[in-house]
Amino acid sequence: MIQPELQRPRGTRDILPPESWRVEKFREIVFAMATRYGFEPMETPIFERSPVFLRVGEATDIVQHERYRFTDAGGDDLTLRPEGTAAVARAYIENGLSMAPQPVRLFYWGPMFRRENPQAERYRQHTQFGVELYGSPGPPADAEVIALATAAVEAVGLRGPVVRVNSIGCDVCRPAYRDALVHYYRGRQAELCADCHARLDKNPLRLLDCKVDVAIRAQAPDLAEFWCDACRAHYQAVEALVVGAGRDIRRDPHLVRGLDYYTRTVFEVGHPQLGTGVALFGGGRYDGLTGGMGAPAVPAVGFGMGVERMLSAVREHFPVPSVARVYVAHLPGFETTAWRLAEDLRQAGFCAESDLLNRSLKAQLKDAGRRARFALLVGGREWDNGLVVARDLTTGTQETVPRDQVAVYLAGNGMK
Repeated sequence: MIQPELQRPRGTRDILPPESWRVEKFREIVFAMATRYGFEPMETPIFERSPVFLRVGEATDIVQHERYRFTDAGGDDLTLRPEGTAAVARAYIENGLSMAPQPVRLFYWGPMFRRENPQAERYRQHTQFGVELYGSPGPPADAEVIALATAAVEAVGLRGPVVRVNSIGCDVCRPAYRDALVHYYRGRQAELCADCHARLDKNPLRLLDCKVDVAIRAQAPDLAEFWCDACRAHYQAVEALVVGAGRDIRRDPHLVRGLDYYTRTVFEVGHPQLGTGVALFGGGRYDGLTGGMGAPAVPAVGFGMGVERMLSAVREHFPVPSVARVYVAHLPGFETTAWRLAEDLRQAGFCAESDLLNRSLKAQLKDAGRRARFALLVGGREWDNGLVVARDLTTGTQETVPRDQVAVYLAGNGMK
């Protein structure tokens, strides 16, 4: 039993086999899908100067409560990365990507850190896959990101995802809606939960995100009644493109996002088997984020997908990937010979291992049955005659193979 002071921090987890294989397969699938859409991989540091994340909005939970903020030995004010979009925006500006051919399509994978209350599949350190498309203000960019999001969900085993979408307007039309929303909620202020009391003054659009005051929200003004002509046309074009691509899309008049940098399109991806209104992940458009960092405003749209949340939803459809392993067993006195054969096979591109505990042949073959598809036997009369016994552990059949033909034999049986 490990000492309490050495246990992993609350809200974190160790990812061990076989779950670690499932994570790696998931990453392989979503990377391949992002690449199919023309996106390229990038990474940012897991910590940034704290002002990078202040740009997501002073009234957001990330800034107010959830950041892991610290001062290092040199006196720098730093924050562990709580979300990917602001960090990518900083990288886009700092590395001069605005001078590259537009649009710039990027995707990332990495740990995020938020000190929120741990819940099922919600961790203080979690992994996020995200995509960011910079440089295009038009509806096709929004539709492309939504199409990629739904394609990724289907690729990992959830067929028929549903997109809930809304437009939160722009700087032209959103102020009038915000005023109408605040006026409505002030008329029912005595009924509001504590969080909504705070949001009323600091971040009124988040009133629509409340899971407590649902009955009040149902009668709130509809954003669509306040859209300017440009926002209405943008929304209608996005909807037409996504529907035309065969995706299930539904407008949710109460959908907003938790960060302040969003504008116009916001969306969440769910699935019927998870229930109405349950989101796997979401995203949207944030044309003003780079402008808030002191650079020219660049149109951008993207999403962030929590890997743990996704895997919990698809686990029953997403078996652990199998690895075609070869186990080199040996009779007494052939330990070194078996290890050398295993190493030759590894250098030839096979996944191979040998006994490292000097166990009996019976114990080795029992171990091989848990780990491998093929077992090779080193030693005995066959070995003296230049042969290796190859046993298929799935069928129980075995053959003798010339030593110099082992690699060819294994490759012919689908082991590579």
